[in-house]
Amino acid sequence: MTATLSPPTTTPEPQAPLQPQGWLRYFSFSVDHKVIGLQYLVCGFIFYFIGGALAGMIRTELLTPLSDFMPRETYNEVLTLHGTVMIFLWIVPVVNGAFGNYLIPFYVGARDMAFPRLNAVAFWLIPPAGLLLISSYFIGSASQSGWTAYPPLSLTTPATGQVIWILSVLLLGGSSIFGGINFIATILKLRRPGLKMLQLPMFCWALLGTSILVVLSTPVLAGTLVLLSFDIIAHTGFFNPALGGNAVVYQHLFWFYSHPAVYIMVLPAFGLVSEILPVHARKPLFGYITMVYSILAIVVLGLVVWAHHMFTSGTPPWMRLFFTIATSLIAVPTGIKFFNWLATLWGGKIALNTAMLFSCGFIFNFVFGGITGVALAQVPFDIHVHDTYFVVAHFHYIVYGGTVFVIFGSVYHWYPKFTGRMANESLGRLHFLLTFIGFNLCFAPQHWLGLNGMPRRVAEYDPQFTFINQVSSVGALLMAISTLPFLINMVYSAFAGEQAGDNPWRALTPEWLTSSPPPVENWKGPAPLVTHPYGYGAAPESQAVGASSP
Repeated sequence: MTATLSPPTTTPEPQAPLQPQGWLRYFSFSVDHKVIGLQYLVCGFIFYFIGGALAGMIRTELLTPLSDFMPRETYNEVLTLHGTVMIFLWIVPVVNGAFGNYLIPFYVGARDMAFPRLNAVAFWLIPPAGLLLISSYFIGSASQSGWTAYPPLSLTTPATGQVIWILSVLLLGGSSIFGGINFIATILKLRRPGLKMLQLPMFCWALLGTSILVVLSTPVLAGTLVLLSFDIIAHTGFFNPALGGNAVVYQHLFWFYSHPAVYIMVLPAFGLVSEILPVHARKPLFGYITMVYSILAIVVLGLVVWAHHMFTSGTPPWMRLFFTIATSLIAVPTGIKFFNWLATLWGGKIALNTAMLFSCGFIFNFVFGGITGVALAQVPFDIHVHDTYFVVAHFHYIVYGGTVFVIFGSVYHWYPKFTGRMANESLGRLHFLLTFIGFNLCFAPQHWLGLNGMPRRVAEYDPQFTFINQVSSVGALLMAISTLPFLINMVYSAFAGEQAGDNPWRALTPEWLTSSPPPVENWKGPAPLVTHPYGYGAAPESQAVGASSP
């Protein structure tokens, strides 16, 4: 009896699902770092417009001394949402997630981030967190305790809105931690062979320092908010003085994250402006090594200055002295960077395009914000202006006059890389002019308000401050109007703008050594080895080895 052998069956290999193409890929769970970077960027701008609308509501209320535009409780909700949206849904995701994701793999010579799926998860935590936060306003119980959520105030406001706020911030904190881990791994482990750390573009160092701050400080905020939620839901007594808790401990834990958060917003902007200025001044970046060490110094000092927010919270004299000295010292590495930027501009062939205008506007605004920051580090002055509009003005000169100006400058600088087309310079200059005048008209007068005792975070104020508040609101209106030429420019130029070519700025950093927009794998051949990313003026004006043709 013979056995018949049937032919072997072959199991077809499963086909990988096709990735959406065209515009659809921006609405998908993409693992392409460039797609994720633009997802961060567009999502961040959506929340920027929402936060700006909330700011408009605040400035409308403050046109008159009486609370006549919205109820006081609504004002508190709007104020809380405005601060939370602008920090956690606009500045941090855009300056870190958008530009970090788009540029870092190019700068280290990698095809993608170290953990592409984790990268996608980090982004897709943001839209639901933002929608959750905004929805609390429409269910009638948004948080009313400000973006700091200080107890016992946060324990006495409507619990539902406060818990929603905590959950949203926890999701956003998780996104930041995932992103920080990814950036550290990518910069340290995925560098192209032959590329040394001290040959990296400055943005890599800035984002490495930022990511270290994120990974060290954000878990502290997360744990603090979990304990606060226990106090709200389970009536524990961690921070509730009525149950033996300590509200000052909450302040220490909160500011251990939230002052480094200022550098989490600012350090990437320092890196971005360090990429923009050499290109449009046609000069090497001055003092590369000193800028690297100044970033590292800011990271270290940024972790030991948090209690200067608490000079009026019963801090003992020795603590006041320590944090005054530490806060004053951090002005030194920051000042080094400003000297180096000015030295980079000095004698350069400066092109006053929109990207350069916003970068120079950043330098002007941030110097002013830095000077007022050093003033606030001094205990007698801080006690005088604590919780007044002087602090509001200082903070906005740092985060809007500083970081947001750099974000706009970066959008114009890398717009040809994103789209393959040039943005319209006339509309861009109009956008800068309205933004610069409106910003300074809005926030410069608030220093006078604070010096004369107008408290922040209140809907009603002394009638003597009416005129200055109206001037400030006119400035806010100009800032709102400035978004119109920006939006028109971005949309119109994407479809009808002048073709940019691959490298319209004649830049030397690696992202410009490929096509615009880049291919999925960033380069068609091997990644270029760029050892002198700021080698302008060299002959020939290229420092790339192994660059593939676009």
